[in-house]
Amino acid sequence: MKSRSFAIITVAAAAILGGPRIVAADAPALKWKCGPNARIEGNLLIVDVPVGEEETGGLATAQLDIAEWDGRPIGASIVASGERIAKPLHWYTGLKFQFEYEDPLSGEWSYPNTPNRLGDFPQQTIRVSDLVAGTTRSKARMMIGLQETSGRAVFDLSTLRIGEPVPLWPITNQTLKCAYSDRIISHRGTKAQRETAPNNQSKKLCGSVALCEKDVFRGVMSPSQEMTLDDFDTLQSWGATLIRYQMGRNWNAQKVTPDLGEYDRWLKTRLDHFDSFVLPQAVARGMKVVIDMHEVPGMKNEFNEWNILHDPAVAEHFIETWRRIARRFKGREGIYGYDLWNEPMQIGEAAPGCDFWTLQKRAAEAIREIDPEMPIIVECNGQDSPWAYGCFSPLELTNIIYQVHMYLPLAYTHQGVMWKQGDTYRPYPDESKGWNKDYLRAGLRPVREFQLRHGAKIYCGEFSAVAWAPGADQYLRDCIDIFEEYGWDWSYHAFREWEGWSVEQEGPNWSGLVPATDTPRKRVLVEGLRRP
Repeated sequence: MKSRSFAIITVAAAAILGGPRIVAADAPALKWKCGPNARIEGNLLIVDVPVGEEETGGLATAQLDIAEWDGRPIGASIVASGERIAKPLHWYTGLKFQFEYEDPLSGEWSYPNTPNRLGDFPQQTIRVSDLVAGTTRSKARMMIGLQETSGRAVFDLSTLRIGEPVPLWPITNQTLKCAYSDRIISHRGTKAQRETAPNNQSKKLCGSVALCEKDVFRGVMSPSQEMTLDDFDTLQSWGATLIRYQMGRNWNAQKVTPDLGEYDRWLKTRLDHFDSFVLPQAVARGMKVVIDMHEVPGMKNEFNEWNILHDPAVAEHFIETWRRIARRFKGREGIYGYDLWNEPMQIGEAAPGCDFWTLQKRAAEAIREIDPEMPIIVECNGQDSPWAYGCFSPLELTNIIYQVHMYLPLAYTHQGVMWKQGDTYRPYPDESKGWNKDYLRAGLRPVREFQLRHGAKIYCGEFSAVAWAPGADQYLRDCIDIFEEYGWDWSYHAFREWEGWSVEQEGPNWSGLVPATDTPRKRVLVEGLRRP
C-alpha cells in the first residue's frame, strides 16, 4: 500500500466477486427511505437529478440483516438503466448500488459498490459483491441511486437479489500442491532435510510446510526514487537480506498519462538503474532484490479502475513487458523474483482474459517460456489484502511465490493518513477493540490456510504503521513475530520513501515529523532484520 493510498480506497476494497446465485426471497420487501430526487412508483425506484443539483444527488437506502453472511461472500444484483449520467464530483461517487457497514472492532467502514457508469446505458443487470473474512457484518445498509452527479437512473426493485456471488475470475486448482525447484528449496528447510532429500523429490518438498518455514529473507521496500550507496550501506548495517525494488512514480496514478510509449520510456529508466546500480550493489552485499511492478501499463481510468482490466491491448502490453524483463534478466544472480502487479484491484467484470488472476497467469506463462527457473510473485485482489485469499487460486506453475500486504486494522495503521483526526490517535494494542496479536493472526488466517492447503511459499511484501500511531513499535513486533512463526519472507514498507512510513522519522502528526537517528519502530525493525 504505497503512498498513493492517501486516497480513499475502502470504497471498493471488498468488492471482488460477481452476481448472486442464492436468492434472498425477502430482498424486494426491504423498507426503502427515499431522499431528494428519488421516488418509488410501484416496483420501480426512479432517480432523476437535475443539472445543478449534483451535490444533493438522489438516493434510496434500506437496512439489511446479513448476519448469516459474516465472513462469507455476499452479492446483490438488480436490473437498472441510466440516462445522461454525468461525471461525478469524485471517482468514488456516481451511480450507486452498494453496501456499507462498519466493523465494530476495527472501526473500519467498507463501501463495496457496483462499477461506475457514465452517459446512457440500456436496461441491464448490475452487481455488487463483498467478501471480508473475520468481520462482523450482521447489519448493513444498502444504498441505491445517484450520488454527487446528475442524470436519470431507474432500478427495478422486483429484480433485487441478494445471496452467494459467482466469481469474476477462475476459482480452480483448489487441491494443487505447489512445486518448487532446487533453486528455491536450497533456501528453504533445514540443512539435514536438504542433504537427505532425493533429487527426484525436490519439487515436492515445499508441500511440507515445515520445510518452507526456514531461512527467512527479511528486508524493506526501496525508496521510490533512485537508491544511493548510503542506502545500501545503511541496510547492510541493519542486517537486511531483501529489497523490494519499487518501480512506481506517482501516488495519484489516475493522473498519469496512460500512453504506453511514455510508460515504456519511464520503465526503462527504472530498469536501467536496477541493472547498473541496484542489483550489483545488492549482490555485493549478499542481498536479494524483488523487481516490483508498482505501476502496470495503462494506469487508471476516471473511476480509479485499472485500464488493464478492460483493454486487451493494454493487457497484452503488460504481458509483453514481462517478456522483455525476463529476456533481459534471465539467469542473473541476486533476483529474488518478479513481482507481477502491485496491489491489483478488480471490482467488476473484466474484458475476456483480462481479470486480475488470468492476467498474472498469462504473464507468468510468458515468463516461463523464456526462463523456467526464476521465481514469479503473484498478488491477490483487494490490493493484495489477506481476506482476499479466501477466494484465490494457485497457479499450476513451478516456483510461484504468493504475496500478501498487511495493514490490518487499516483504521490503526493509516490513522491520520486517510482520515482527518485531531490530536488523539488510536493505540495498539487496544483490548476494548480486540486489537492485539490474536487479532492480527485472525486477519492473516486466510493466507495461512492457503499456505497450509497448497504448500505455498508466502511473502509479506508490505506491512507498516504510520509513524505517529501509538504503539506502532509493538504492532511491527507482533507482525514480524507472526511472519517468522509462519516462515514467511517479509519486507517493511518503506525505507526512505514517504516520511510517515520511515522508521527514521518521528513526530506527533503528519506535519510534525522530523528526522530521528533512533526510534522505537527502527529498533524493532532492526531487531527483526537481525534475527538468527
